[in-house]
Amino acid sequence: MSEPQSIENAIRDATEKLRAVSDAARLEAELLLARAINMPRSFVFAHAEDELDDASLERFSATVARRLAGEPMAYITGSREFWSMELAVSPATLVPRPETEITVDVALRDIPRDAEWDILDLGTGSGAIALAVGRERPLCNVTAVDISEDALAVARENANRHSIANIDFLHGDWTAPVAGRTFHVIVANPPYVRAADEALQKLTAEPLAALAAGEHGLDAIEILARDCQAILAGDGALVLEHGAEQEQAVAELLMTHGWANIRCHKDYSGLPRVTSAQKSETS
Repeated sequence: MSEPQSIENAIRDATEKLRAVSDAARLEAELLLARAINMPRSFVFAHAEDELDDASLERFSATVARRLAGEPMAYITGSREFWSMELAVSPATLVPRPETEITVDVALRDIPRDAEWDILDLGTGSGAIALAVGRERPLCNVTAVDISEDALAVARENANRHSIANIDFLHGDWTAPVAGRTFHVIVANPPYVRAADEALQKLTAEPLAALAAGEHGLDAIEILARDCQAILAGDGALVLEHGAEQEQAVAELLMTHGWANIRCHKDYSGLPRVTSAQKSETS
């Protein structure tokens, strides 16, 4: 039987350990302990001197160990906030990043509020982009595609959780499940990391297939540049998220495949993060 330990002391000990992997060690320790005792974070503040029982301390230690091993907080807690929605995530999906909200924002600029359009989200993962667009444009019909059935199960769970009913989820590889259809806006956050990137070598939890995209990180983007014109309405828009260093390469790929009105949009840090384009008049 371990020595009795208060909530505050347990958090302090965990905070010191978590500094090795997090810039928000105290916050993460509080969240992990609240999860271990199945109480809201506010309880942790109000009951800082309460002693933890052995079972709670064991659960807390186990989750801290997972975090120290490099597992993302979102996988441990099972959720991540995106576009003011708490979304379920799992190791089958990427953890939604704040910069992807820029991708949503760029897509929404091309969709009038009263539009009754067909929108396509390719590589939907947890459904973050599709859900945000579906909620903001409730008259639109959103189709969300992913090659992973496990990811689609998470996306469907999120749609049900937030009562967003204007989304159809389809299983398949990029545009294959929607061949022959036409969409007004196509949006995607595809894999765009170089296969040899050192960050991938340290990857311990997130799905490699959702991140790596060949030697230059452009394989998936090239597929989309090549195939999306066939299913895009004449005045429609393609919106692609990409790496901050890929602005020029993405623009060149789009030009090679006949896209026009190519524009790059910056993220919250001022880095080039999203490129939008339209079909050329000759396409």
